[in-house]
Amino acid sequence: MLKRLLVLLVGLTLLLTIGGCGKKEAGSQLLESNTGISSQASQETAKDKKNIALVMKTLTNPFFIEMEKGARQAEKEFGINLIVKTGAQETSIDQQIAIVEELIRAQVDAIVIAPGGSTELIPVLKKAQDANIVVVNIDNKLDSDLSAKLGLSNVPFISVDNAQGAYLSAKYISDMIAKPTRVAVIEGITSAQNSQDRKTGALKAFRENGNITSIITETANWKIDESYDVTKRLLSKYPDIGAIFCANDMMALGTIKYLKDTNQNNVLVAGFDALDEAKEAIKNGQLMVTIDQQPNVQGYLGIKFALDELNKIPVNLNHIIDVKVITKESL
Repeated sequence: MLKRLLVLLVGLTLLLTIGGCGKKEAGSQLLESNTGISSQASQETAKDKKNIALVMKTLTNPFFIEMEKGARQAEKEFGINLIVKTGAQETSIDQQIAIVEELIRAQVDAIVIAPGGSTELIPVLKKAQDANIVVVNIDNKLDSDLSAKLGLSNVPFISVDNAQGAYLSAKYISDMIAKPTRVAVIEGITSAQNSQDRKTGALKAFRENGNITSIITETANWKIDESYDVTKRLLSKYPDIGAIFCANDMMALGTIKYLKDTNQNNVLVAGFDALDEAKEAIKNGQLMVTIDQQPNVQGYLGIKFALDELNKIPVNLNHIIDVKVITKESL
C-alpha cells in the first residue's frame, strides 16, 4: 500500500513538472505569435534603439517647450530614445558646452542642438563629430566660417528665415507710422546668428519708411526682465519713440509690461515667436504682431534628420521652414 502511494506521488510530481514546462513554452509561443518577435529579439531591439539628445537653450521660454513637444512626437513615431537637456537660461552657453561634453562621454548616437551662441559651441560639437556622433543644428545657426575653419562639416541646419520673419513683423508696425517717428529695435544675444538676422530684417523694414526719423538699437539678451529695464531706459531718454520691434516675444512681453505699468498706450510693439502669452497680448491690443516659426516642427525635424543621418539617408543641409505672421486679424 505504501509502495503504491509513493509511486502515485512521484507520478503526480512528474506530471506537474511537465505541465509547468509546457505552460512556460506555450507562454513564449503566445508572446511570439502576438508580437512577431521572440523575447531574445525584443531585447536586441531595445539594445538597438538610437539615443538622440535634444540640447536646447532653456525651458523658461515656452518656445522651447513647444520644440520639445515636436521632438517627443518624433520619439514616439520613430522609436528612438530621446534625451532632453537644457541650460538654466538662454545665456547659459557654458552650461550647454558642459552638456555636450557629458553627452560625448555617454556615447549618444546623435545630438540635435539649438545653440545659445553661434560660435562658442563649435569646438565641442567638432569633438562630438570626431567621436562619430551625428550633429544636427536647429533654431540658431552655427557660424559657417568658424565651422569650416575648425572642421565641423556636413551639419544639417533646420530653422526659419529669421531676417524675413523679422522684416514682416517690423513692417507690420512700420506701415502704421504716417508721421515723423523715432523707433527702437531690442535684439537678443548679439553673438547669436538668429539675433543678428532678426535685427537686420527689422532695420530693413524700418528704413523703408521715410517717416521714421531714427532707429535706436539695444540688446536685452532674449530676457523679459532685461527688456523691461531696456524699455524703461530707452523711453526715459527718447520719450518720442513710437514703435519697438522686439526680437522675441519674451522681450516683447517685458516691453509691454513696462508700457502697462507706466500707462503708455501710444507705442506700437512687434514680437517674434507666437507664444500663447503674446497671442493674448495681440487680442488685447497690447502687441500688434508676432511671428510663428513653428518650433514644434523644428524639434520634430531635428530628430528625424538625425535618425536619417544615422541610417545613411541623405538630408537637406539647409532646411528652411515657412514663418507665419500672427496678427489680430489672423487670430
